[in-house]
Amino acid sequence: MRALRPDWLTDPKVWRTEVLAGLVVALALIPEAISFSVIAGVEPAIGLFASFTMAVTISVVGGRRAMISAATGAVALVIGPLNREHGLGYLVAAVILAGVFQIVLGALGVAKLMRFVPRSVMVGFVNALAVLIFVAQVPEMHDVPWAVYPLIAAGLALMVFFPKVTRVVPAPLVSIVILTVITVAAGIAVPTVGDKGALPSSLPVPGLPDVPFTVDTLTTVAPYALAMALVGLMESLMTAQLVDDITDTRSSKTRESIGQGVANIVTGLFGGMGGCAMIGQTMINVKVSGARTRLSTFLAGTFLMVLCIVFGPVVSDIPMAALVAVMVMVSFATFDWHSVAPKTLRRMPAGEIAVMAITVVVVVATSNLAIGVVVGSLTAMVVFARRVAHLADVTAVTGPDGTSVVYSVTGELFFASSNDLIGRFRYASDPDKVVIDLSAAHIWDASSVAVLDAIETKYAQRGKTVEITGLNQPSAALHGKLTGELTSH
Repeated sequence: MRALRPDWLTDPKVWRTEVLAGLVVALALIPEAISFSVIAGVEPAIGLFASFTMAVTISVVGGRRAMISAATGAVALVIGPLNREHGLGYLVAAVILAGVFQIVLGALGVAKLMRFVPRSVMVGFVNALAVLIFVAQVPEMHDVPWAVYPLIAAGLALMVFFPKVTRVVPAPLVSIVILTVITVAAGIAVPTVGDKGALPSSLPVPGLPDVPFTVDTLTTVAPYALAMALVGLMESLMTAQLVDDITDTRSSKTRESIGQGVANIVTGLFGGMGGCAMIGQTMINVKVSGARTRLSTFLAGTFLMVLCIVFGPVVSDIPMAALVAVMVMVSFATFDWHSVAPKTLRRMPAGEIAVMAITVVVVVATSNLAIGVVVGSLTAMVVFARRVAHLADVTAVTGPDGTSVVYSVTGELFFASSNDLIGRFRYASDPDKVVIDLSAAHIWDASSVAVLDAIETKYAQRGKTVEITGLNQPSAALHGKLTGELTSH
Protein backbone atom coordinates (compact mmCIF):
# COMPACT_ATOMS: atom_id res chain seq x y z
CA MET A 1 0.00 0.00 0.00
CA ARG A 2 2.92 2.34 0.67
CA ALA A 3 3.85 2.26 -3.02
CA LEU A 4 0.43 3.69 -3.90
CA ARG A 5 0.93 6.79 -1.78
CA PRO A 6 1.71 10.04 -3.62
CA ASP A 7 5.30 11.32 -3.46
CA TRP A 8 4.45 14.30 -1.28
CA LEU A 9 3.28 11.97 1.52
CA THR A 10 6.54 10.02 1.63
CA ASP A 11 9.17 12.56 0.55
CA PRO A 12 9.55 15.75 2.67
CA LYS A 13 11.51 17.45 -0.11
CA VAL A 14 8.68 16.93 -2.60
CA TRP A 15 6.15 18.09 0.00
CA ARG A 16 8.10 21.30 0.61
CA THR A 17 8.44 21.98 -3.12
CA GLU A 18 4.72 21.47 -3.74
CA VAL A 19 3.61 23.63 -0.79
CA LEU A 20 5.88 26.54 -1.65
CA ALA A 21 4.98 26.30 -5.35
CA GLY A 22 1.28 26.45 -4.45
CA LEU A 23 1.90 29.56 -2.35
CA VAL A 24 3.79 31.34 -5.14
CA VAL A 25 1.05 30.53 -7.66
CA ALA A 26 -1.66 31.71 -5.25
CA LEU A 27 0.08 35.08 -4.86
CA ALA A 28 0.41 35.42 -8.64
CA LEU A 29 -3.24 34.43 -9.16
CA ILE A 30 -4.70 37.28 -7.11
CA PRO A 31 -3.95 40.24 -9.41
CA GLU A 32 -4.56 38.08 -12.50
CA ALA A 33 -8.00 36.99 -11.29
CA ILE A 34 -8.92 40.55 -10.40
CA SER A 35 -7.80 41.78 -13.83
CA PHE A 36 -9.83 39.10 -15.61
CA SER A 37 -12.85 40.04 -13.50
CA VAL A 38 -12.58 43.57 -14.87
CA ILE A 39 -12.45 42.20 -18.42
CA ALA A 40 -15.62 40.15 -17.78
CA GLY A 41 -17.31 43.12 -16.09
CA VAL A 42 -17.86 41.41 -12.72
CA GLU A 43 -16.77 42.08 -9.14
CA PRO A 44 -13.20 41.00 -8.26
CA ALA A 45 -14.56 38.40 -5.84
CA ILE A 46 -16.22 36.57 -8.77
CA GLY A 47 -12.87 36.00 -10.48
CA LEU A 48 -11.15 35.05 -7.23
CA PHE A 49 -13.90 32.55 -6.38
CA ALA A 50 -13.56 31.05 -9.87
CA SER A 51 -9.80 30.64 -9.46
CA PHE A 52 -10.31 28.96 -6.09
CA THR A 53 -12.96 26.47 -7.22
CA MET A 54 -11.29 25.73 -10.58
CA ALA A 55 -7.90 24.97 -9.02
CA VAL A 56 -9.25 22.85 -6.16
CA THR A 57 -11.65 20.87 -8.38
CA ILE A 58 -9.23 20.25 -11.24
CA SER A 59 -6.58 19.05 -8.79
CA VAL A 60 -8.86 16.09 -8.13
CA VAL A 61 -10.60 15.42 -11.48
CA GLY A 62 -8.04 16.74 -13.99
CA GLY A 63 -5.85 14.61 -16.21
CA ARG A 64 -2.60 16.61 -15.98
CA ARG A 65 -0.82 16.78 -12.62
CA ALA A 66 0.66 20.14 -11.51
CA MET A 67 -1.28 22.12 -14.13
CA ILE A 68 -3.07 25.23 -12.84
CA SER A 69 -6.63 26.03 -13.88
CA ALA A 70 -8.31 29.27 -12.84
CA ALA A 71 -10.14 32.30 -14.20
CA THR A 72 -8.55 33.31 -17.53
CA GLY A 73 -8.56 36.25 -19.91
CA ALA A 74 -9.66 34.12 -22.87
CA VAL A 75 -12.79 32.95 -21.06
CA ALA A 76 -13.45 36.48 -19.76
CA LEU A 77 -13.33 37.84 -23.31
CA VAL A 78 -15.82 35.23 -24.53
CA ILE A 79 -18.46 35.60 -21.79
CA GLY A 80 -17.93 39.30 -20.96
CA PRO A 81 -20.47 40.51 -23.58
CA LEU A 82 -23.12 38.14 -22.15
CA ASN A 83 -22.66 39.63 -18.69
CA ARG A 84 -22.87 43.19 -19.99
CA GLU A 85 -26.03 42.51 -22.00
CA HIS A 86 -27.94 40.15 -19.68
CA GLY A 87 -26.31 40.23 -16.24
CA LEU A 88 -24.36 37.97 -13.90
CA GLY A 89 -27.07 35.29 -13.70
CA TYR A 90 -26.80 34.56 -17.42
CA LEU A 91 -22.98 34.53 -17.21
CA VAL A 92 -23.09 31.91 -14.44
CA ALA A 93 -25.62 29.84 -16.42
CA ALA A 94 -23.29 29.96 -19.44
CA VAL A 95 -20.38 28.74 -17.30
CA ILE A 96 -22.39 25.73 -16.10
CA LEU A 97 -23.58 24.92 -19.63
CA ALA A 98 -20.02 25.29 -20.95
CA GLY A 99 -18.97 22.70 -18.40
CA VAL A 100 -21.64 20.32 -19.70
CA PHE A 101 -20.44 20.89 -23.27
CA GLN A 102 -16.85 20.16 -22.24
CA ILE A 103 -17.84 16.89 -20.58
CA VAL A 104 -19.71 15.84 -23.75
CA LEU A 105 -16.84 16.89 -26.03
CA GLY A 106 -14.36 15.10 -23.78
CA ALA A 107 -16.42 11.91 -23.85
CA LEU A 108 -16.64 12.16 -27.67
CA GLY A 109 -12.85 12.19 -27.89
CA VAL A 110 -12.14 15.83 -28.82
CA ALA A 111 -8.74 15.46 -27.11
CA LYS A 112 -7.63 13.19 -29.97
CA LEU A 113 -7.60 16.25 -32.24
CA MET A 114 -4.39 17.29 -30.48
CA ARG A 115 -2.47 14.86 -32.68
CA PHE A 116 -3.19 17.17 -35.64
CA VAL A 117 -1.38 20.13 -34.03
CA PRO A 118 2.10 20.26 -35.65
CA ARG A 119 5.25 21.02 -33.69
CA SER A 120 5.71 24.36 -35.47
CA VAL A 121 2.27 25.45 -34.22
CA MET A 122 3.16 24.28 -30.72
CA VAL A 123 6.37 26.33 -30.77
CA GLY A 124 4.45 29.33 -32.09
CA PHE A 125 1.87 28.84 -29.35
CA VAL A 126 4.56 28.84 -26.65
CA ASN A 127 6.35 31.89 -28.06
CA ALA A 128 3.11 33.81 -28.51
CA LEU A 129 2.16 33.00 -24.95
CA ALA A 130 5.48 34.38 -23.72
CA VAL A 131 4.88 37.58 -25.69
CA LEU A 132 1.34 37.92 -24.29
CA ILE A 133 2.56 37.41 -20.73
CA PHE A 134 5.14 40.16 -21.20
CA VAL A 135 2.73 42.52 -22.97
CA ALA A 136 0.21 42.05 -20.13
CA GLN A 137 2.80 43.51 -17.75
CA VAL A 138 3.41 46.65 -19.79
CA PRO A 139 0.41 48.58 -18.35
CA GLU A 140 1.85 47.96 -14.88
CA MET A 141 5.06 49.67 -16.00
CA HIS A 142 3.43 52.66 -17.70
CA ASP A 143 2.66 55.95 -15.96
CA VAL A 144 3.75 54.67 -12.54
CA PRO A 145 6.00 56.11 -9.80
CA TRP A 146 9.71 55.92 -10.63
CA ALA A 147 10.28 53.54 -7.68
CA VAL A 148 8.45 50.78 -9.58
CA TYR A 149 11.34 50.33 -12.02
CA PRO A 150 14.14 49.65 -9.51
CA LEU A 151 11.76 47.33 -7.63
CA ILE A 152 11.13 45.31 -10.80
CA ALA A 153 14.87 45.22 -11.52
CA ALA A 154 15.58 44.08 -7.95
CA GLY A 155 12.92 41.38 -8.23
CA LEU A 156 14.43 40.06 -11.48
CA ALA A 157 17.92 40.11 -9.95
CA LEU A 158 16.73 38.13 -6.95
CA MET A 159 15.11 35.48 -9.16
CA VAL A 160 18.25 35.15 -11.27
CA PHE A 161 20.84 34.98 -8.49
CA PHE A 162 18.99 33.53 -5.47
CA PRO A 163 18.80 29.97 -6.98
CA LYS A 164 22.61 30.02 -7.09
CA VAL A 165 22.55 30.26 -3.29
CA THR A 166 19.77 27.73 -2.58
CA ARG A 167 16.76 26.18 -4.23
CA VAL A 168 15.07 25.17 -0.99
CA VAL A 169 12.70 28.15 -1.25
CA PRO A 170 11.37 29.24 -4.67
CA ALA A 171 13.08 32.41 -5.84
CA PRO A 172 9.75 34.09 -6.85
CA LEU A 173 8.45 33.71 -3.29
CA VAL A 174 11.65 35.21 -1.88
CA SER A 175 11.41 38.08 -4.32
CA ILE A 176 7.78 38.82 -3.42
CA VAL A 177 8.45 38.73 0.33
CA ILE A 178 11.59 40.89 0.20
CA LEU A 179 10.08 43.55 -2.06
CA THR A 180 6.93 43.69 0.08
CA VAL A 181 8.98 44.16 3.27
CA ILE A 182 11.06 46.90 1.63
CA THR A 183 8.09 48.88 0.33
CA VAL A 184 6.13 48.62 3.58
CA ALA A 185 9.09 49.34 5.88
CA ALA A 186 10.34 52.27 3.79
CA GLY A 187 6.85 53.60 3.10
CA ILE A 188 7.44 53.58 -0.67
CA ALA A 189 4.26 54.66 -2.50
CA VAL A 190 3.80 52.25 -5.42
CA PRO A 191 0.75 50.43 -6.83
CA THR A 192 -0.21 47.38 -4.75
CA VAL A 193 -2.47 44.36 -5.10
CA GLY A 194 -5.07 46.17 -3.00
CA ASP A 195 -5.33 48.86 -5.69
CA LYS A 196 -6.71 46.24 -8.10
CA GLY A 197 -9.89 45.76 -6.08
CA ALA A 198 -11.33 44.59 -2.79
CA LEU A 199 -10.52 41.02 -1.75
CA PRO A 200 -13.38 38.72 -0.60
CA SER A 201 -13.95 38.34 3.14
CA SER A 202 -15.87 35.03 3.14
CA LEU A 203 -16.12 31.76 1.22
CA PRO A 204 -18.50 31.47 -1.76
CA VAL A 205 -21.92 29.89 -1.20
CA PRO A 206 -23.27 27.34 -3.73
CA GLY A 207 -26.55 27.95 -5.53
CA LEU A 208 -28.32 27.92 -8.90
CA PRO A 209 -28.00 30.90 -11.28
CA ASP A 210 -30.70 33.55 -10.95
CA VAL A 211 -32.22 33.14 -14.42
CA PRO A 212 -35.56 31.88 -15.74
CA PHE A 213 -35.20 28.23 -16.75
CA THR A 214 -36.76 28.62 -20.20
CA VAL A 215 -35.90 27.84 -23.81
CA ASP A 216 -35.23 31.54 -24.41
CA THR A 217 -32.58 31.51 -21.69
CA LEU A 218 -31.00 28.40 -23.20
CA THR A 219 -30.84 29.91 -26.69
CA THR A 220 -29.33 33.08 -25.22
CA VAL A 221 -26.52 31.43 -23.26
CA ALA A 222 -25.81 28.41 -25.51
CA PRO A 223 -23.67 30.21 -28.15
CA TYR A 224 -21.52 31.82 -25.45
CA ALA A 225 -21.29 28.53 -23.55
CA LEU A 226 -20.15 26.62 -26.65
CA ALA A 227 -17.54 29.25 -27.50
CA MET A 228 -16.27 29.17 -23.91
CA ALA A 229 -16.15 25.37 -23.94
CA LEU A 230 -14.10 25.26 -27.15
CA VAL A 231 -11.69 28.04 -26.15
CA GLY A 232 -11.24 26.55 -22.69
CA LEU A 233 -10.54 23.06 -24.02
CA MET A 234 -8.13 24.34 -26.65
CA GLU A 235 -6.05 26.27 -24.13
CA SER A 236 -6.20 23.50 -21.53
CA LEU A 237 -5.14 20.74 -23.92
CA MET A 238 -2.34 22.82 -25.40
CA THR A 239 -1.10 23.65 -21.90
CA ALA A 240 -1.29 19.99 -20.88
CA GLN A 241 0.77 19.02 -23.93
CA LEU A 242 3.35 21.67 -23.06
CA VAL A 243 3.64 20.37 -19.48
CA ASP A 244 3.96 16.82 -20.84
CA ASP A 245 6.96 17.96 -22.88
CA ILE A 246 8.57 19.86 -19.99
CA THR A 247 8.20 17.03 -17.48
CA ASP A 248 8.72 14.12 -19.90
CA THR A 249 5.49 12.53 -18.68
CA ARG A 250 2.16 11.71 -20.27
CA SER A 251 -1.28 12.88 -19.21
CA SER A 252 -4.82 11.82 -20.00
CA LYS A 253 -6.21 14.48 -22.34
CA THR A 254 -9.67 12.90 -22.26
CA ARG A 255 -9.74 13.01 -18.47
CA GLU A 256 -8.49 16.61 -18.59
CA SER A 257 -11.28 17.58 -21.01
CA ILE A 258 -13.96 16.04 -18.82
CA GLY A 259 -12.29 17.42 -15.70
CA GLN A 260 -12.40 20.95 -17.13
CA GLY A 261 -16.13 20.50 -17.62
CA VAL A 262 -16.64 19.28 -14.06
CA ALA A 263 -14.55 22.18 -12.70
CA ASN A 264 -16.57 24.74 -14.65
CA ILE A 265 -19.87 23.27 -13.45
CA VAL A 266 -18.66 23.43 -9.84
CA THR A 267 -17.38 26.97 -10.41
CA GLY A 268 -20.70 28.06 -11.89
CA LEU A 269 -22.64 26.58 -8.99
CA PHE A 270 -20.48 28.69 -6.65
CA GLY A 271 -21.16 31.81 -8.69
CA GLY A 272 -17.74 32.01 -10.39
CA MET A 273 -16.93 33.22 -13.88
CA GLY A 274 -15.43 29.94 -15.06
CA GLY A 275 -11.99 29.37 -16.50
CA CYS A 276 -9.50 26.91 -17.95
CA ALA A 277 -5.82 26.04 -17.71
CA MET A 278 -3.57 29.06 -17.08
CA ILE A 279 -0.33 28.58 -18.91
CA GLY A 280 1.45 31.48 -17.19
CA GLN A 281 0.71 30.22 -13.68
CA THR A 282 1.36 26.66 -14.81
CA MET A 283 4.83 27.72 -15.93
CA ILE A 284 5.43 29.31 -12.51
CA ASN A 285 4.30 26.08 -10.87
CA VAL A 286 6.10 23.56 -13.09
CA LYS A 287 9.08 25.29 -14.68
CA VAL A 288 10.02 27.94 -12.10
CA SER A 289 9.00 26.26 -8.82
CA GLY A 290 9.53 22.63 -9.88
CA ALA A 291 6.12 21.28 -8.82
CA ARG A 292 5.05 17.90 -10.20
CA THR A 293 1.97 16.71 -8.25
CA ARG A 294 -1.69 17.54 -7.74
CA LEU A 295 -0.91 18.90 -4.28
CA SER A 296 0.53 22.15 -5.70
CA THR A 297 -2.62 22.72 -7.76
CA PHE A 298 -4.89 22.04 -4.78
CA LEU A 299 -2.86 24.30 -2.50
CA ALA A 300 -2.75 27.09 -5.08
CA GLY A 301 -6.54 27.34 -4.87
CA THR A 302 -6.65 26.81 -1.11
CA PHE A 303 -3.92 29.35 -0.37
CA LEU A 304 -5.67 31.82 -2.66
CA MET A 305 -8.76 31.86 -0.45
CA VAL A 306 -6.76 31.79 2.77
CA LEU A 307 -4.66 34.73 1.60
CA CYS A 308 -7.75 36.71 0.60
CA ILE A 309 -9.89 35.96 3.65
CA VAL A 310 -7.36 35.62 6.48
CA PHE A 311 -4.42 37.69 5.27
CA GLY A 312 -6.27 40.15 3.05
CA PRO A 313 -4.63 43.30 4.51
CA VAL A 314 -1.14 41.81 4.17
CA VAL A 315 -1.72 40.59 0.62
CA SER A 316 -3.14 43.98 -0.33
CA ASP A 317 0.24 45.53 0.54
CA ILE A 318 2.18 43.37 -1.96
CA PRO A 319 3.62 45.75 -4.58
CA MET A 320 2.51 45.01 -8.12
CA ALA A 321 6.16 45.47 -9.11
CA ALA A 322 6.99 42.18 -7.35
CA LEU A 323 4.37 40.26 -9.30
CA VAL A 324 5.32 42.00 -12.55
CA ALA A 325 8.91 40.85 -12.03
CA VAL A 326 7.71 37.27 -11.54
CA MET A 327 5.62 37.33 -14.72
CA VAL A 328 8.44 38.93 -16.75
CA MET A 329 10.74 36.14 -15.61
CA VAL A 330 8.07 33.60 -16.57
CA SER A 331 7.75 35.13 -20.05
CA PHE A 332 11.51 34.84 -20.63
CA ALA A 333 11.59 31.28 -19.30
CA THR A 334 8.59 30.29 -21.44
CA PHE A 335 9.89 31.65 -24.76
CA ASP A 336 11.63 29.03 -26.90
CA TRP A 337 14.79 30.98 -27.68
CA HIS A 338 16.30 28.06 -29.59
CA SER A 339 13.46 28.31 -32.15
CA VAL A 340 14.54 31.83 -33.22
CA ALA A 341 18.30 31.28 -33.08
CA PRO A 342 19.95 32.07 -36.48
CA LYS A 343 21.42 28.56 -36.62
CA THR A 344 17.96 27.02 -36.20
CA LEU A 345 16.29 29.35 -38.70
CA ARG A 346 18.90 28.51 -41.35
CA ARG A 347 18.15 24.80 -41.05
CA MET A 348 14.35 24.98 -40.69
CA PRO A 349 12.20 24.64 -43.84
CA ALA A 350 10.64 27.96 -44.87
CA GLY A 351 7.15 26.52 -44.46
CA GLU A 352 7.80 25.55 -40.84
CA ILE A 353 9.10 29.03 -40.03
CA ALA A 354 6.07 30.60 -41.73
CA VAL A 355 3.66 28.45 -39.69
CA MET A 356 5.40 29.37 -36.43
CA ALA A 357 5.42 33.08 -37.31
CA ILE A 358 1.76 33.12 -38.40
CA THR A 359 0.73 31.41 -35.16
CA VAL A 360 2.59 34.03 -33.10
CA VAL A 361 1.21 36.97 -35.10
CA VAL A 362 -2.41 35.78 -34.94
CA VAL A 363 -2.26 35.01 -31.22
CA VAL A 364 -0.68 38.37 -30.38
CA ALA A 365 -3.06 40.27 -32.70
CA THR A 366 -6.21 38.61 -31.31
CA SER A 367 -4.99 37.96 -27.73
CA ASN A 368 -6.63 34.56 -28.22
CA LEU A 369 -4.45 31.45 -28.11
CA ALA A 370 -7.21 29.23 -29.52
CA ILE A 371 -7.62 31.31 -32.69
CA GLY A 372 -3.88 31.31 -33.23
CA VAL A 373 -3.66 27.54 -32.87
CA VAL A 374 -6.51 26.97 -35.34
CA VAL A 375 -5.07 29.38 -37.93
CA GLY A 376 -1.57 27.95 -37.45
CA SER A 377 -2.80 24.37 -37.84
CA LEU A 378 -4.73 25.23 -41.02
CA THR A 379 -1.66 26.97 -42.42
CA ALA A 380 0.46 23.92 -41.60
CA MET A 381 -2.02 21.70 -43.44
CA VAL A 382 -1.83 23.92 -46.54
CA VAL A 383 1.99 23.90 -46.41
CA PHE A 384 2.00 20.12 -46.01
CA ALA A 385 -0.45 19.63 -48.88
CA ARG A 386 1.64 21.79 -51.21
CA ARG A 387 4.81 19.95 -50.23
CA VAL A 388 3.34 16.48 -50.72
CA ALA A 389 1.62 17.48 -53.95
CA HIS A 390 5.00 18.01 -55.61
CA LEU A 391 6.10 14.48 -54.72
CA ALA A 392 3.73 12.89 -57.26
CA ASP A 393 5.43 12.18 -60.61
CA VAL A 394 4.68 10.45 -63.92
CA THR A 395 7.15 8.78 -66.30
CA ALA A 396 6.24 7.17 -69.66
CA VAL A 397 7.94 4.20 -71.37
CA THR A 398 6.77 3.12 -74.85
CA GLY A 399 6.83 -0.62 -75.65
CA PRO A 400 9.46 -2.05 -78.06
CA ASP A 401 6.87 -2.68 -80.75
CA GLY A 402 5.30 0.77 -80.37
CA THR A 403 1.80 -0.65 -79.73
CA SER A 404 1.63 0.20 -76.03
CA VAL A 405 2.89 2.68 -73.45
CA VAL A 406 3.37 2.28 -69.72
CA TYR A 407 2.92 5.31 -67.44
CA SER A 408 4.52 4.81 -64.01
CA VAL A 409 2.93 7.04 -61.36
CA THR A 410 4.79 7.58 -58.10
CA GLY A 411 3.82 9.45 -54.95
CA GLU A 412 0.71 10.24 -52.91
CA LEU A 413 -2.42 10.90 -54.92
CA PHE A 414 -4.92 13.24 -53.26
CA PHE A 415 -6.82 16.39 -54.24
CA ALA A 416 -3.72 18.61 -54.39
CA SER A 417 -1.46 16.27 -56.36
CA SER A 418 -3.94 14.41 -58.57
CA ASN A 419 -5.32 17.58 -60.20
CA ASP A 420 -1.99 18.04 -62.02
CA LEU A 421 -1.98 14.38 -63.07
CA ILE A 422 -4.46 14.76 -65.91
CA GLY A 423 -2.11 16.98 -67.90
CA ARG A 424 0.80 14.52 -67.79
CA PHE A 425 -0.56 12.13 -70.47
CA ARG A 426 -0.18 12.33 -74.28
CA TYR A 427 -3.74 11.42 -75.28
CA ALA A 428 -3.46 12.14 -79.02
CA SER A 429 -0.04 10.64 -79.79
CA ASP A 430 -0.07 7.57 -77.51
CA PRO A 431 -0.58 4.08 -79.00
CA ASP A 432 -3.90 2.27 -78.66
CA LYS A 433 -3.01 0.43 -75.45
CA VAL A 434 -2.17 2.48 -72.34
CA VAL A 435 -1.06 0.98 -69.03
CA ILE A 436 -1.07 3.12 -65.87
CA ASP A 437 1.19 1.50 -63.26
CA LEU A 438 0.31 2.65 -59.73
CA SER A 439 2.49 0.17 -57.82
CA ALA A 440 4.56 3.09 -56.45
CA ALA A 441 1.59 5.31 -55.67
CA HIS A 442 -1.28 5.44 -53.17
CA ILE A 443 -4.82 6.71 -53.75
CA TRP A 444 -6.13 8.70 -50.79
CA ASP A 445 -9.39 10.31 -51.88
CA ALA A 446 -12.27 10.57 -54.35
CA SER A 447 -10.54 13.38 -56.26
CA SER A 448 -7.81 10.97 -57.36
CA VAL A 449 -10.35 8.34 -58.50
CA ALA A 450 -12.22 11.03 -60.46
CA VAL A 451 -9.00 12.10 -62.20
CA LEU A 452 -8.20 8.50 -63.18
CA ASP A 453 -11.74 8.16 -64.56
CA ALA A 454 -11.25 11.37 -66.55
CA ILE A 455 -7.98 10.05 -67.99
CA GLU A 456 -9.70 6.82 -69.08
CA THR A 457 -12.53 8.83 -70.64
CA LYS A 458 -10.12 11.00 -72.65
CA TYR A 459 -8.40 7.91 -74.06
CA ALA A 460 -11.74 6.17 -74.73
CA GLN A 461 -12.90 9.17 -76.77
CA ARG A 462 -9.95 8.45 -79.07
CA GLY A 463 -10.68 4.73 -79.27
CA LYS A 464 -7.86 3.72 -76.94
CA THR A 465 -7.95 1.36 -73.98
CA VAL A 466 -6.55 1.98 -70.50
CA GLU A 467 -5.44 -0.64 -67.99
CA ILE A 468 -4.73 0.39 -64.39
CA THR A 469 -2.31 -1.94 -62.61
CA GLY A 470 -0.31 -2.21 -59.38
CA LEU A 471 -2.94 -0.86 -56.99
CA ASN A 472 -2.24 -1.74 -53.35
CA GLN A 473 -5.14 -3.16 -51.37
CA PRO A 474 -6.50 0.11 -49.81
CA SER A 475 -6.16 1.95 -53.13
CA ALA A 476 -7.83 -0.88 -55.03
CA ALA A 477 -10.72 -0.94 -52.55
CA LEU A 478 -11.28 2.82 -52.83
CA HIS A 479 -10.93 2.81 -56.62
CA GLY A 480 -13.26 -0.15 -57.04
CA LYS A 481 -15.88 1.50 -54.82
CA LEU A 482 -15.87 4.91 -56.52
CA THR A 483 -14.78 4.47 -60.14
CA GLY A 484 -17.55 5.34 -62.56
CA GLU A 485 -19.69 6.83 -59.78
CA LEU A 486 -18.23 10.32 -59.51
CA THR A 487 -19.34 11.89 -62.80
CA SER A 488 -22.68 12.04 -64.55
CA HIS A 489 -22.98 10.46 -68.00
